[in-house]
Amino acid sequence: MKLKKFTSIFAATALALGVLAGCGEKSSSDGDGESSSSSKDGGTIKIGLNLELTGAVASYGTSEADGIQLAVDEINEAGGIDGKKIELVKVDNKSEAAEATSGAVKLTTQDKVVAIIGAATSGATVAQAQIANDNETPLISPSGTSPTVTVNEDGSLNEYVFRTSFIDPFQGTVAANFAANELKVKKAAIYSDNSSDYSKGLAKSFKEYFESAGGKTVANESYVAKDSDFRSTLTRIKSANPEFIFIPGYYEEVGLIVKQAREMGIDVPLMGADGWDSPTLLDLAGVDALNNTFTVNHYSSEDPDGKIQDFKEKFKAKYNQSPNAFNALGYDTVYLLKDAIERAGEVDSKKIKEELEKTDGLELITGLYSVDENHHPIKSATILEFQDGEQVFKTKVDP
Repeated sequence: MKLKKFTSIFAATALALGVLAGCGEKSSSDGDGESSSSSKDGGTIKIGLNLELTGAVASYGTSEADGIQLAVDEINEAGGIDGKKIELVKVDNKSEAAEATSGAVKLTTQDKVVAIIGAATSGATVAQAQIANDNETPLISPSGTSPTVTVNEDGSLNEYVFRTSFIDPFQGTVAANFAANELKVKKAAIYSDNSSDYSKGLAKSFKEYFESAGGKTVANESYVAKDSDFRSTLTRIKSANPEFIFIPGYYEEVGLIVKQAREMGIDVPLMGADGWDSPTLLDLAGVDALNNTFTVNHYSSEDPDGKIQDFKEKFKAKYNQSPNAFNALGYDTVYLLKDAIERAGEVDSKKIKEELEKTDGLELITGLYSVDENHHPIKSATILEFQDGEQVFKTKVDP
């Protein structure tokens, strides 16, 4: 998801701040709020949640938390994992890297969780990576799509860090493939967030593939997160006469961009990636403006696959709404971890890590999941189209 990114310098600073910050936030469980002793000693398996429950991208974190809770409830009602119930210990990283680091310190050193799920964003996940490695505690981001979540810029592997989602270069390539081969576009514009590694990485991979397929990039413009008036840049893009505009940003800005583009008479197809996936996007852009727009995403609740439809009905029964991709990724992350714990044969973090590395062909809601040597998932992507305010399933793309 996903997914605000932070530079490596900031992540390192956040790491230092997090260690100094210590821990002051009380933990909460999935049940009556009581906390048990070590997950290895008692009758529970303590799993930490380090998610964006408030702050700029709370929509992502709260959506994943709902999916996680549904999965935990199902597993516990069925008897748990090898007879042990899952206990969730939650911290809110407030959509900030420093808070994510502080939360990881608390979860590993005080709560003694066997694994951590989160963050939703890449930057807040990277901020926890060293803590996870040092404490030999598996850390799984449901939606951290930057390659640097698991592989550092120097090429070294974050041994204890995994992800459930596919990575950014795959999203950008899928979008370019769809534009060139399905929409038959020859001229495209790119409008990306210059303050976001997520957005810049997607823009780069889109441009490379689109041009290799014979397309031409006629405009390459940028904005900065928290901007609210995009008209001057959209005017330049419009004057370049693109047949398609790729906007790899987050819903807060994308909603306004789409609305203003349509108001200016830009009626060509618009497309983004998983950062668009929030109910707030519809509120910001409006139903009509979102027609003829597309996204790359992790799954669609409208996919006719029977497993997906069963999940959709269970989610709607609990939350009275259809599940989005972040709900599904949170749900899948619990089952990914459950599978590794069962194969490990005991609640031991190091053995769970080793089994996560061996995952091959695990059937999840968001597709068959395997992991490569860089802890990158090998899985499919889904193309969605907005039609009258609804996300309609278009097609599924294999890696």
